[in-house]
Amino acid sequence: MSEKKTVEWNSTFAFMMAMIGSAVGLGNIWRFPNVLYANGGGSFMIPYIVSLFLLGISFVLVEYAVGYRFKKSVGKILFEISKKLEPIAWFIVLVVFLITTYYVCVVGWDLIYVVLSFTKAWGADPNMFFSSNVLQATDALSGFFQIVPMVLASVFAVWLIIWLIVKRDLNDGIGNVSKILMPLLCLIVVFIVIFSLTLPGASVGYTQIFTPDWGALTNLDVWLAAFGQIVFSLSLGMAIAMTYASYLPDKSKLVDSAVTVAFSNSIFEVFNSIGIFSILGFMFVSTGIPFDELVTSGTGLAFVVFPQVLNTLGPMGYVIGPLFFLCILFAGITSAIALLEVATYAISEKFDIERKKTVTMICVLGFIISIIFTTSLGSTILSAFDAFLNNFALLLGILIECIIFGWIYDFDKLISTLNKDSRIKVGKLWKIVIKFILPLCIAVLWIQGVYTTITTADQLSLFIMGILTVILIVLPIVFTKLPAKNEDYYKITSE
Repeated sequence: MSEKKTVEWNSTFAFMMAMIGSAVGLGNIWRFPNVLYANGGGSFMIPYIVSLFLLGISFVLVEYAVGYRFKKSVGKILFEISKKLEPIAWFIVLVVFLITTYYVCVVGWDLIYVVLSFTKAWGADPNMFFSSNVLQATDALSGFFQIVPMVLASVFAVWLIIWLIVKRDLNDGIGNVSKILMPLLCLIVVFIVIFSLTLPGASVGYTQIFTPDWGALTNLDVWLAAFGQIVFSLSLGMAIAMTYASYLPDKSKLVDSAVTVAFSNSIFEVFNSIGIFSILGFMFVSTGIPFDELVTSGTGLAFVVFPQVLNTLGPMGYVIGPLFFLCILFAGITSAIALLEVATYAISEKFDIERKKTVTMICVLGFIISIIFTTSLGSTILSAFDAFLNNFALLLGILIECIIFGWIYDFDKLISTLNKDSRIKVGKLWKIVIKFILPLCIAVLWIQGVYTTITTADQLSLFIMGILTVILIVLPIVFTKLPAKNEDYYKITSE
């Protein structure tokens, strides 16, 4: 029998901190400011808020209701709905696991910068330092066989930290760590934002996000960018909310919790962006570098632009630098442990493996795969993984979940589950969103993502994506076919 059936969160606060921690990932710190700036500034907040309600909260509620009602892993849940759906569950688990393998690598880069920030060891040219000294990046295929020792060591350290946390009991591990790291993360962010507002030129920066471009509201790409940001920031489709909600005790206020988590995440994104843009405003005034060059997408903002900013801050840079990179580290660790919990629960429940052994096996395998990203070609491979898994696999998973829970499963049962103890109620409007509006929006996002991914990929990236496609087709079938060691796995126990 799986140990999971007897485990619950020891407090609503622990659950809330874990859920917020899973949402406030390291990407929120640098991705949202870029998306906000590139899509109309202040006017972007309108499609962003619409997306938060229409997509974010609506889909989180689905995963909350399903996880809470079944109190099982995603594999067992889809098996109980229909035996033919189990491969879909393992597809989702595998996508989340593969995302974790490169996500941990980015956290590893940040761990290096936590150390470097105490001395500003990146020097006068952070861009060259990040590419040549830290990543030792090359486009040559021979780079695949060249391990970067510093990156390998930091990635191993991050995996070790995650293993030490996740292998413990739910509350002693994930619960306690989330209750410590999330408040600490918020305190650091508040300090950085307050400090950034005192910098010369801060108003030049934050007015960029409060100055609306109303013409952007008629641009479909802006609305798609808002939907995409919500998918990314709330980790939709990764079964994290479903997994965490399965630990909730009876009488939990599901709708209230979902709304609180979603709004907390969005408030963090906006508040953090005020600090980011204030600092970039200072950078603009100090150096004259155009805003378009400062607000970069991807990891460039964290590992290139911010070291440049810290160089101009003088002695205060030795304080803000470590705090900033600690923010990314804390956000990355809390998100990574949430990602890993999905696979841990699914595997331990089907194959009746004790939690510690399951986590150990997953972490060892994850580290072995992560070694690929610690090579000189690693950053190129990582980009291909990220583009394919987020733009193709993850969105496809969300679309399939909408169809399963909106059309195959009895949706009214989810409504009654959510409304039973919640102060905030849901009804027919939510049902319409999940059955019709949300699948349409996700389908458009998915088509756009697939088209962009394929048309912008080089031959190496297309080769990597081809391998990932085969893996995501074959392995879910293999896991489905493997016989369950848990004697109750094949029993249909839900209503």
